Amino acid sequence: MAYRIQPTAQVDESAVVGDGTSVWELAQIREGARLGEGCVIGRGAYIGTGVRLGDNVKVQNYALVYEPARLADGVFIGPAVVLTNDHNPRAVGVDGGRKGASDWEAVGVDIAEGASIGARAVCVAPVRIGRWAMVAAGAVVTKDVPDHALVMGVPARRAGWVGRSGERLKEAGDGLWECPATGERYREPAGGLELA
Repeated sequence: MAYRIQPTAQVDESAVVGDGTSVWELAQIREGARLGEGCVIGRGAYIGTGVRLGDNVKVQNYALVYEPARLADGVFIGPAVVLTNDHNPRAVGVDGGRKGASDWEAVGVDIAEGASIGARAVCVAPVRIGRWAMVAAGAVVTKDVPDHALVMGVPARRAGWVGRSGERLKEAGDGLWECPATGERYREPAGGLELA
């Protein structure tokens, strides 16, 4: 199986593109980036230097994934999402001189398996988004998100739990939560949610 890259996309020759991956119009894949198998990179999306994407990752149109972000298998990045990489951004140093690449240390966003980031959400690095978590559209994430958490708002706060289907879980009693779509049950130990 081969990959597909549209003619107007810019893919650096040092980038690795996995089998079955599609890179659409005007997307830019920078030096040393690694895209797994079966990924979809939407129109105008940016994948920074050395960024790592697992298999079957979907990055929608005009999303910005700055280095050193890491996205595990099955991650969804909605349209116009921004994953930042500078904890204290400044164009100039304290002396007034323009800052260069050596004047700061990039910090990344780490997104675990199956997590989804909604349209126009911003994840302010350094943060980790847990497995199968969901960040609502327009949210601003400034703190780590537990596995299966649904977070929303500015700043983002937990508003519930979601299953692997993406459906909001319902309380089932005795500390259990149930997915209305699949019937899967989850329990809530300290700091997150896991399959029961």
